[in-house]
Amino acid sequence: MIFPKNLALDTINNWGKDTMTDFLGIEFTKIGIDFLEATMPVCSRTKQPLGLLHGGASVVLAETLGSVAATLTLDKEKQFCVGLEINANHLKSVREGFVRGVASPIHLGKKTQVWEIRIYTESGDLSCISRITMAILEKNQ
Repeated sequence: MIFPKNLALDTINNWGKDTMTDFLGIEFTKIGIDFLEATMPVCSRTKQPLGLLHGGASVVLAETLGSVAATLTLDKEKQFCVGLEINANHLKSVREGFVRGVASPIHLGKKTQVWEIRIYTESGDLSCISRITMAILEKNQ
């Protein structure tokens, strides 16, 4: 288990209150042994003018998942993380319903972390695959 044992989904969901996460309707739904999962609605807030899920909204979901997952692996009294780079390949359009993102670590180093985020349609098709690199920084004591 790479995350704290007694971590509740409510705690993580409360971190995003009154932020972009809240505005877009992103909700953390599952904490696994080595993954974090969240959903996001495909609605007026997340669609582009052609009625498809906006690629930027998918990237927001990916960055939210990767950043929160990385934060959960750190000693929050001593460290914090910031994004260095994110990329995304949009593979299948989505018009309605929800998408589900799953973040899994590729590299958990002392100074950097790399996370892969896969975003799926409600029917389980891969819609987007993303990778984020996080810098791990020390808090000033």
